[in-house]
Amino acid sequence: MFRVLVTRRLPRETLAALDSAGLETEVRADDTPMSRGELLERVGGFDGLLAMLSDRIDEELLEAAGDSLRVVANYAVGYDNIDVEACTHHGVLVTNTPGVNTVATADQTMALLLAAARRTCEGDRMVRRGEWTGWAPTQLLGLDLQDATLGIIGMGGIGTEVARRAIGFGMKVRYHNRSRRPDVEQELGVEYEPDLHRLISDADVISVHTPLTPATVGLIGRRELELLGPAGILINTSRGPVVDEEALIDALEHDRIFAAGLDVYTREPEVPEALRRLENVVLAPHLGSATHRTRAEMGRLCVEALVAVSRGEIPVNALNPEAVGR
Repeated sequence: MFRVLVTRRLPRETLAALDSAGLETEVRADDTPMSRGELLERVGGFDGLLAMLSDRIDEELLEAAGDSLRVVANYAVGYDNIDVEACTHHGVLVTNTPGVNTVATADQTMALLLAAARRTCEGDRMVRRGEWTGWAPTQLLGLDLQDATLGIIGMGGIGTEVARRAIGFGMKVRYHNRSRRPDVEQELGVEYEPDLHRLISDADVISVHTPLTPATVGLIGRRELELLGPAGILINTSRGPVVDEEALIDALEHDRIFAAGLDVYTREPEVPEALRRLENVVLAPHLGSATHRTRAEMGRLCVEALVAVSRGEIPVNALNPEAVGR
């Protein structure tokens, strides 16, 4: 029997699919992350690991897992929690869930942008605290999106869908990417900007959609926030460390930018108290893929990968097919 350790409680559809596939599963009973110690203690003897972004898959864990582990199915598109090279060395396949969270994350990006631009959460807190005294000409004035310029950093699937939505709001869209996207330019009429700093200085809103790599850590720092300016908005739904959190807090505290909308943080689930105190930032608890349909699709890809490996096949979404036979 192919045994799978599931490190977090998952939607019912995914758990049912695991059972229907005939896999022997052991599932964590609640939504809290499995501690490092518990994961190291429990991982031995399993053929598959259905892991979350909060689970660090490295040499230590692979040693604890032993020779039985054949696949890590990561319940996410990103896989910066996994040492893929170490997995390959141990003959362990790694899979992710590409493509299925694109629409949901683009919608979340626009939700954060609208809330930050129109100060929606500030208004919500004002009403709940009983501080609203009635309509006022200068109360919680925000920024218009129509005719504003959106700068997208990272024009992959999510960036493209954000551009599509922003155009619907009458925004002008420019983008910066490792490689130019003539297909997207032709389809949507967006403009490529090879110079990151020029993109930021010309934009009213910057939305970040890059993967987390050594090259993108701290990509948005003090200099970039200065270029964005006091009327600018920063949205980050990619990975927390792409933005220098301390620099962002300083910029928000001193009104060097207008607002920010964040779905990700440097040390999740820790969010600095200084950030939580600020009124001009919208904070979401990593909800980018949090729709019923998207999470079900993520689960489907994980289950299909686990089933494929149990049958001696290489999953179509394997990140390191060369691990087979190591």
